[in-house]
Amino acid sequence: MSVGLTLNKITAQKGISVAEAARRIADLGWQPSYVQEAMTFPTDYKIGKAPRDPMKQVLRSYFPMQEEKDNRVYGALDAALRGDMFRNTQPRWVEWMKLFLAIIPFPEISAARSMSMLGRLAPGEELRTGFTMQMVDEFRHSTIQMNLKKWYMENYIDPAGFDITEAAFGKCYATTIGRQFAEGFLTGDAVTAANVYLQVVAETGFTNTLFVAMPSEAARNGDYALSSVFLSVQSDESRHIGNGHSLLMSIINDPDNHLLLERDIRYSFWQNHAIVDAAIGTIIEYGTTDRTKSKESYAELWHRWIYEDYYRTYLLPLEKYGVKIHHDDVGAAWDRIVKKNYVHKVAQFFAVGWPVNFWRIEAQTEKDFEWFEHKYPGWYAEFGDFWKWYARKSVPGETNILFDQENGYAYPHRCWSCMVPCLIREDIQVDEVDGKVYTYCSELCRWTHKVAFAEE
Repeated sequence: MSVGLTLNKITAQKGISVAEAARRIADLGWQPSYVQEAMTFPTDYKIGKAPRDPMKQVLRSYFPMQEEKDNRVYGALDAALRGDMFRNTQPRWVEWMKLFLAIIPFPEISAARSMSMLGRLAPGEELRTGFTMQMVDEFRHSTIQMNLKKWYMENYIDPAGFDITEAAFGKCYATTIGRQFAEGFLTGDAVTAANVYLQVVAETGFTNTLFVAMPSEAARNGDYALSSVFLSVQSDESRHIGNGHSLLMSIINDPDNHLLLERDIRYSFWQNHAIVDAAIGTIIEYGTTDRTKSKESYAELWHRWIYEDYYRTYLLPLEKYGVKIHHDDVGAAWDRIVKKNYVHKVAQFFAVGWPVNFWRIEAQTEKDFEWFEHKYPGWYAEFGDFWKWYARKSVPGETNILFDQENGYAYPHRCWSCMVPCLIREDIQVDEVDGKVYTYCSELCRWTHKVAFAEE
């Protein structure tokens, strides 16, 4: 080292811009011309041009930004304890967090693994950096969510349930649905799984209900810890959406990809609806004690974020490139939520089977009845008697609900595609595939297994 040149002098030197640093990093990629690289993660898509990194992210700017986010998260957790948060947190809400935090770290770590697939697959070096940053994001998300679960277990008055989530994950009906959802990020065609299913649909379309509506409801129930963690998670999603859109634009101009995109967008949208709406809709509607009439119901949130923001402003413009968007599927999902009471039937199913769950489900009250009837006219006629019966069975010494025939609840078949029970009975489909008979919750779930991926 030259005399007089110190570390402080080196670090004090004027640096280049982030955009220029990103360009130079892209130049470091080297692919020998004399060998054909093996396709580690196969895809049927043709990627004609190298996608661009819309965010121009580099480590120099990335890590300080993420460090600041983590400091804020852990500072908020410390402040929550010092402020005695659990004195004001509603027990009904925290019980549902036992389920939610058992599931959500697994999709996050699966998303991290899927980014390594896209990083190997995408041509050029520029977006590989973006996928690498997203992979680190997903590791961070999974870690802080696992820590939040541990934080609840250590500090909440009733840790039962939080302490067995890892063991329960592979054994409980509800958590196996979450596992199936997350494994969709990793299996099959790499672009189908990691780009379309995860980035184009799950992250672009459904993270608002997951990472914005959930924290908002948590705050209404006195839980500022979950709000802090998941809003920090959501702050990364804009980059993930940009990564997904950049890769999508690199494949959409090739007409040979259009049928694949039509299939994959259709399959991905329906799976996200069937699984995410079942889980998040149920927790938001039945885990809360806030029944303010002016508060948006899950159906209203869905219409604003999924229908208006995602379908109308993101999916519809794809048609100008020649990709067919199945508009009826969006309408069918809306009808299942509003007209066929999909979310309410999911809540009813898990309430009936609560003795085999690892979290408690509190009975709904007259205040809840009034709110549901206001937001979902006709709700009381279909579900009022059930929840009154459930409240009576909550008295110690009553017959175990799971084996009680008093309410006449018929245990449903399970859907082979989305793994959610076939709760809308009039929509159940039955079909034969490879000599075996399967049940499906809807025609689109039957199409997914029987037609869309029949050859895979």
